[in-house]
Amino acid sequence: MRGNAARPIAVDLFAGAGGMSLGFEQAGFDVAAAVEYDPIHCATHEFNFPNCATICRSVADIDGQYIRSHSRIDDQTVDVLFGGAPCQGFSMIGKRALDDPRNALVHHFVRLVVELKASYFVFENVKGLTVGKQKRFLEEIILEFRKNGYRVLEDYRVLNALHYGVPQDRQRLFLIGARKGFPLPDYPKATHMMPKNGNGNGASHHLFLRSTPTVWDALRDLPEADDYEELLERDWVEARFKKPTEYSSPLRGNEPDRDDYSYRREFDPALLTSSLRTIHTALSQKRFLATEHGDTEPVSRFHKLDPQGVCNTIRAGTASDRGAFTSPRPIHPYSPRCITVREAARLHSYPDWFRFHVTKWHGFRQIGNSVPPLLAKAVATQLCKAIATPTQPERPVSQGNAALLKFNMSQAAAHYGVPSDVVPKRKREQRHRHG
Repeated sequence: MRGNAARPIAVDLFAGAGGMSLGFEQAGFDVAAAVEYDPIHCATHEFNFPNCATICRSVADIDGQYIRSHSRIDDQTVDVLFGGAPCQGFSMIGKRALDDPRNALVHHFVRLVVELKASYFVFENVKGLTVGKQKRFLEEIILEFRKNGYRVLEDYRVLNALHYGVPQDRQRLFLIGARKGFPLPDYPKATHMMPKNGNGNGASHHLFLRSTPTVWDALRDLPEADDYEELLERDWVEARFKKPTEYSSPLRGNEPDRDDYSYRREFDPALLTSSLRTIHTALSQKRFLATEHGDTEPVSRFHKLDPQGVCNTIRAGTASDRGAFTSPRPIHPYSPRCITVREAARLHSYPDWFRFHVTKWHGFRQIGNSVPPLLAKAVATQLCKAIATPTQPERPVSQGNAALLKFNMSQAAAHYGVPSDVVPKRKREQRHRHG
């Protein structure tokens, strides 16, 4: 184990906007490098993690030495490499094909773990990888790690975010391994159970577990976006927040969490951000109001959130090279509209200082593709216990340049010196009709 002098070093692959980066930072790691091929996501990650080297490249085009030389890692030990390779090839809600070429990215994950000689790895993916024919693919991954000198926790787990204090029913596979000579950590035990009469599933009643926060615990103190005309043109406004809940207070930055070892961010708590409004027709608003909590509105097929339950899984929709379909967004429990990006972020356990791309399409995609930070933190905390005693950082971190959140694809690509067609353009855009 390390002493208190240095925080352990982590590398994030397939980083997206940075949900896992944040969870590992909160557990006590310094995320020194984040690799992501989409320039829009890279720009958002750079804004939120200005001290991390954001590497805008495909994992297929780089090696371990590239990551070391393009960050401040140099010859230091990489304590953990973590990430979730794109998983559409074997998702339970998509086609399931072992020969899907996108699955080759998983093998690059294994390669980079080995090349960086990471002490530990955390491989995150969809639950669908644990069922049917997909289990063969998972077994191949485990075998490949063993061949390269890594031990893997045999009893891999599918963890539900709602059991770790996230008001969302979201299940993800976590595969954890350690290089030979390093102790294998345990999976995190559940800390929360579904609130009484909640709409999630899974947790049995245990007296020592806290109740999972509800949808309304997450949203209650946020200003009503429809009250601000400015939010029709931009994604932020100075607004008056209501009294925070036990869940939202640390997300607001009002009440420090003793178990949060992330760098304090300097931000203006009077700003409501990532809250660009959606205009719905009067007919749509009438249908939204008539829909019962927890039901699906029959025309739009949007799910209406139950304020006393948890959110259904927030989906990302498809990327621009796969049709750019917008995933259905939940209906606010009381206002006749879809939730904002900030409200989705609250339901995903992102703090309010964390900002997303200014457009709703990219913002929701960044949230829907990410691991909830509190779920990532629960896993990362188990690894940190095996490596070092976590320490609180002394210096706060200023956020990056807000222009990063406004980039279009060409601007973001130019910023990182990559071709503007690195992510193929949208073939078509499917917008849900609201009336």
